[in-house]
Amino acid sequence: MSAQHSPAVQFARNLIRCPSVTPAEGGALDYLEKLLGGAGLKIDRVTFTDSDTPNVENLFASIGSGSPHFVFAGHTDVVPPGDEADWSHAPFAGDIVGGTLFGRGAVDMKGGVACFAAAALDFLEANGPEFGGKISFLITGDEEGPAVNGTVKLLQWAEEQGHRFDACIVGEPTNPNELGDAIKVGRRGSLSGTVVVTGVQGHAAYPENANNPIPGLMRLMSALDEVAFDGGNDRFQPSNLEIVTFDVGNPAFNVIPAKAEARFNIRFNDTWSLDTLKAKIEGILSDAASDDLEWSVVFRRDASESFLTRDETLIKALSNSVEAITGRTPALTTGGGTSDARFVKNYCPVVEFGLVGQTMHKVDECVALADVDGLTAIYRKFLDDYFQEAKGG
Repeated sequence: MSAQHSPAVQFARNLIRCPSVTPAEGGALDYLEKLLGGAGLKIDRVTFTDSDTPNVENLFASIGSGSPHFVFAGHTDVVPPGDEADWSHAPFAGDIVGGTLFGRGAVDMKGGVACFAAAALDFLEANGPEFGGKISFLITGDEEGPAVNGTVKLLQWAEEQGHRFDACIVGEPTNPNELGDAIKVGRRGSLSGTVVVTGVQGHAAYPENANNPIPGLMRLMSALDEVAFDGGNDRFQPSNLEIVTFDVGNPAFNVIPAKAEARFNIRFNDTWSLDTLKAKIEGILSDAASDDLEWSVVFRRDASESFLTRDETLIKALSNSVEAITGRTPALTTGGGTSDARFVKNYCPVVEFGLVGQTMHKVDECVALADVDGLTAIYRKFLDDYFQEAKGG
């Protein structure tokens, strides 16, 4: 590591060098435990388990006392790098070239976690541990995976330990083009499902002795694909359903298969709840099915409702900090996919703000060093403003 780089950049390099592909801890939480614990934060390492999902290590760190209790939330797990030969810089090397830091997780979201840490440690150095509130870190290891043994259970655990959060920033890469473009103040919900049509296997030359499930499944999925669920509103873009796979599993040309299935995902706005949306989908499929078609739909358990955060103190403090550091007035948006904010919103107001996301999950994922330092400065100013506001301005 070079001394010319800021603490945030050094933290990000060290985290990138930990091969923490979901669900492997890879040394990333060990590094954060040493870093944050060395600054006086109380550290808890918690591992959660569940059926049919891998065990996941998580970290909770906190310092201070009383209210307000602010929490930074994020993840150190990353998606696989793919063929490492395709990378111009090794995905877990943390190379810096020409003012850019390369590596898996640079923006999604080890870079964001590094900025959290650098900002909080600088704030604590300036104000001491009795700053008039509490700061916590809620870091998971399975945001990129099933999201079963991570944030959702860590939040439950923290509540059982007596922690009550007043506000949260999730450091996902929310900015589309430049740092300061957008703060996510909500998210559309997400619902996935599998439609299965059952037939009778037989010889392709003797269809009268079989029942091909594929035409029926095509009819059902076409009906789903053709529906305009809503037109959106002033808070959210329109809901959209996408068919993501169509599977038969039949390698033979002369066999009519016994079963065919297709999967879909719908991102939906606050026009719908999970219950009303499931009923709508079941109704569409029922109307499209013939009386003799044997079909079913199974919804995945990882569904999430839409949400919109209206906490003015949180949003104003972050917006002002973004504008002060970048000169940009961030748009307040609800677009994009889902994140662990969908779990946090059940415990406290939450917004998302992080780095520029153009290279996330790509070969040669990277971040400008200037953006790492800029995001750290935004978080640092936010902490000053947020806790000052809590003291009455």
